[in-house]
Amino acid sequence: MSVDTTLPDGGTTGGRPGETAPSGASAALVDDLVAIFRRVLERSDVTADADFFALGGDSLLGTRVLSAIARGHGVELEFGDLLDAPTPRGLAEKTAAAR
Repeated sequence: MSVDTTLPDGGTTGGRPGETAPSGASAALVDDLVAIFRRVLERSDVTADADFFALGGDSLLGTRVLSAIARGHGVELEFGDLLDAPTPRGLAEKTAAAR
């Protein structure tokens, strides 16, 4: 028996089966932010709910995450947004809200 982990829009949440997209942020956006976290942190184990700072992120790496979001999504988030929402899912919600 297999379990379909894709969401209605075809995205995944970068995590566990049965996860749903957060309100306001598409699964594709969450997946993109997971990819940004993985690239910046140079870790493959980042999930949608992984804490940036618990994975070794610091303020310098945080600015790289925020710059990647600005380039890719045209949204300028502040460092305080990363402090308030240090996970890909949380930043996806802030990104969607700022659009």
